[in-house]
Amino acid sequence: MPAHAFSVDYQHLFHSLPDNFLLMAPDADATIVDNTDGHAAASLKNRADVVGRPLFEAYPATNEASAHIMRESHEHVRRYLEPHTMPLIRYDLARSEEQGGGLEEMYWEATHYPILDEQGQLQFILQRTQNVTERHLAELRSQQMQRELDEQQERTRFILEALPVMVWTNRPDGSTDYFNTRWLEFTGRSLVDTVGWNWTQDIHPDDIATVEKFWAKARLEGSELQTEYRLRRHNGQFRWVLVRALPRFAPDGQLLMWVGCGTDIHDQKLMVEELLEQNEQQAALSDQAYETFRQMQQQRETFYNLFMHTPALICILRGPEHRYEFVNPEYQKLFPNRDLVGYTVAEALPEIAEQGVLELLDKVYTTGTPFIGNEIPILLDWKNTGQVEPAYFNFTYQQFQEQGQTSGITVFAVNVTDLVMARKALENPGSDVR
Repeated sequence: MPAHAFSVDYQHLFHSLPDNFLLMAPDADATIVDNTDGHAAASLKNRADVVGRPLFEAYPATNEASAHIMRESHEHVRRYLEPHTMPLIRYDLARSEEQGGGLEEMYWEATHYPILDEQGQLQFILQRTQNVTERHLAELRSQQMQRELDEQQERTRFILEALPVMVWTNRPDGSTDYFNTRWLEFTGRSLVDTVGWNWTQDIHPDDIATVEKFWAKARLEGSELQTEYRLRRHNGQFRWVLVRALPRFAPDGQLLMWVGCGTDIHDQKLMVEELLEQNEQQAALSDQAYETFRQMQQQRETFYNLFMHTPALICILRGPEHRYEFVNPEYQKLFPNRDLVGYTVAEALPEIAEQGVLELLDKVYTTGTPFIGNEIPILLDWKNTGQVEPAYFNFTYQQFQEQGQTSGITVFAVNVTDLVMARKALENPGSDVR
């Protein structure tokens, strides 16, 4: 059948197009000429109520800014006779009564196309509108999630860097891919000069075999390991450090990484050796004291997820009232029958607050100057017997900030009671040291 035999209702065809089209005159008012059924359905307005009316009369703009964007797009089409896609705009539509009424937050992307006559003159402006609400809101949610993830990573990194212990992570083969600031400050080297196996250059030559055996055992057993070796400081001095490595596994049992921490025990070790030299008859007791110290270190949980299982007492105190926001298992073990998180130090531990601790915390919080205490005695029921007894701690109070504002204090402490008691026993043989 010849093509001229068909009779096409082009207006009906236009109305049936499967998209949201709005046809406008090229005048300044953008008078509406026609629209598709899809556009009428999306805009929730009948065709008869909008055709022949100026654009902003039929569809009032949300605000002057969005109206300006629309006019600029129209002007671009009039001037250059080429399509123009507008920036994303928000245009809320009314919900039906079945949907609860009110306005529904919606976002639209619109492109204006020039429709030219045979002489190339602008005859109409055709607007194609797409509802991109779901895509836009998904992007906003994704951006928010990314910001929250970045903040959590930054928070974790800050806490990791603030801990007064040397921390690192290793690949499954034992080669290192990260050292925290404490390690780098201790050795005086950059991260680039230390990762991989380069860190072994700072180990005492006599201890290299110990370290190699340590990592060979780690790769073979895939279990928590501990050892001691001498590590060179930035000033050239070798100091004894106690190190511990903990493996992290995937759900299928595959070894993913190692997390390690190191503590400088040089002074304690030299102290024990000096006591042994000064009092040979108490050698057995000195050995017991040092072994007690090592057992104490071994009993503390090592790092898991970089700081949760560090072998020391760690807590985070939030705000000027010093409210517990986080305590690790070692810290909580010291107060097994008390709730700490959510309470202030004064509320949770009144007997400690009365011993001058609050004054120290206030000073660190307000001045930002860290406080470092060694073998500080504190009266508390640390044996869970119902009786307060002196316990000795090496501890550090350090202010931390968020977004340039003081937020709280990180507390890192090591219980050295056994070591102090052992030393006192060696210094006063025969006395009853409690």
